[in-house]
Amino acid sequence: MEFIKDLDARGLNCPLPILKTKKALAEMASGEVLRVQATDPGSVRDFQAFAKQTGNELVQQDREGDVFVFFMKRK
Repeated sequence: MEFIKDLDARGLNCPLPILKTKKALAEMASGEVLRVQATDPGSVRDFQAFAKQTGNELVQQDREGDVFVFFMKRK
């Protein structure tokens, strides 16, 4: 998947990956995609809830070993 910006939130625990994602998305234009890498297992449900609450789209989520990868599209 193509993305404009990359955010490394590995090693950070809740709520830091979401807070950093919110900040990064605020700096992006509508429709642009942000890739986020996180290691907190709770981030899976956190990103789903974040997408519902903010209207930003969780386009895709993957797991690569211990790293969860999320692609968020700015609303």
